[in-house]
Amino acid sequence: MFSFPRFFRPRPSLPDASWLIVGLGNPGPKYESTRHNVGFLAVDDYDADWSHRPEYRAETATLGDVLLVRPMTFMNLSGEAVGALARALEIPADHVVVIHDELDLPAGTVRLKAGGNENGHNGLKSITEHLGTRDYLRVRIGIGRPPAGVPVPDYVLGGVDKPMSAEAAEAARLITEVGLQKAQNEIHLRQR
Repeated sequence: MFSFPRFFRPRPSLPDASWLIVGLGNPGPKYESTRHNVGFLAVDDYDADWSHRPEYRAETATLGDVLLVRPMTFMNLSGEAVGALARALEIPADHVVVIHDELDLPAGTVRLKAGGNENGHNGLKSITEHLGTRDYLRVRIGIGRPPAGVPVPDYVLGGVDKPMSAEAAEAARLITEVGLQKAQNEIHLRQR
């Protein structure tokens, strides 16, 4: 019976997908309910069966033509998983939707945008580096600024108050179904 040599193992195939929805966070129980993990909390709102994909350093699930992604690297290396999956599936940056925490929005606010600066967010910096562009789509979940005297790292790794994960999950789904502008109109109008 033929078997592949030890040094060569084919990668398991990925399902066909034309979109990636990526929830950003840190793996492990220590980080589960933190502000920095609101992206993970959002993709957990989808009714999906997750598979561990160590070859991509991620967990994935399929919803129609969307591949849901939870990078299993730590936040600062998220781009390794996102870039590898986007290349493997030949998904362009404008079909990559990243759900992440945002210090510059009031807690519980959800906002959608295309591209732009990473505003010091190391997970976004890593994704930009590995995609080679800033032109991916973003669902930003506001976590607000830390109180005076609380360092940002301590704040983002603190317990989440109002994650708005269901709203963010719906926003990402809407982007893949009706496009960014219509999704923005619907989601932003609700939060006025």
